Amino acid sequence: MRQHGPATHSPRLQLLVGVGVVLAALGLAGGAYTIPSASGYAGVGPNFLPWVVSLALLACGVTLVVKASRGGFRNMDDHSGEHPYWIGFAWLSAGLLLNAALITVVGFIFSCALCFVLAARGMRLAEGKPGVGMASVAKDAVVGLLIAAPVYWAFTKFLGINLPGLTQSGWL
Repeated sequence: MRQHGPATHSPRLQLLVGVGVVLAALGLAGGAYTIPSASGYAGVGPNFLPWVVSLALLACGVTLVVKASRGGFRNMDDHSGEHPYWIGFAWLSAGLLLNAALITVVGFIFSCALCFVLAARGMRLAEGKPGVGMASVAKDAVVGLLIAAPVYWAFTKFLGINLPGLTQSGWL
């Protein structure tokens, strides 16, 4: 019989994680069901992406449940002596919360770029890399803008989905 390490390696807890992912997928699917399915550009409606995400999450959840019920996740690293890095978590959380709070104030592009900057800082700190100087922040801001702007334009210009913008022109 296989010996399990700390409590996180318990197949029972792993099964709970899988069931939680399945329940989250079902919740997302319920939300996707309430979105109107009127087709937009190229026959794709606004509920298409939520359905894709919920089905992909459901597939991941079912896979987790199956693996956990067959003896648990194999070949897991033992992290029994490690603790969560709360400072990195705080930076990531701040990025997500500020994004949600500022998206209608400064627009999608700038709020998502700010989220990227804060998340990148949190990840660097969690890895033990300082990278908190102004050059690093500037680079992260540029990368965040380069990611957020095409996403914004793709949704607003090509799919016809309204995202909060900074100006009425539709380009910012």
